[in-house]
Amino acid sequence: MANALISIQIIPKTKNGEDVIPYVDEAIKIIDESGVKYQVNPLETTMEGELYELMNIIGKMNERMTEMGSPSIISQVKILYNPAGASMDRLTEKYR
Repeated sequence: MANALISIQIIPKTKNGEDVIPYVDEAIKIIDESGVKYQVNPLETTMEGELYELMNIIGKMNERMTEMGSPSIISQVKILYNPAGASMDRLTEKYR
């Protein structure tokens, strides 16, 4: 059972002010390829899984941004950690 939810908004700086959407798309691709449960929202993406696995994914996302040419990246992160279990569905079920 997952013990964490992490929401991330990644904001890469681009060299010449280019559109960041291709960078964000690449970051979401890294999440998708990881196999963790996730949900893309308008301003952030939420992942569900084990805390250290999710933190590792964030590291890979930031590394990929620099590989794509971003000189710096801001990652705004929110973490819910609950050793007894954490679930996106459980937190939002009353709204569905």
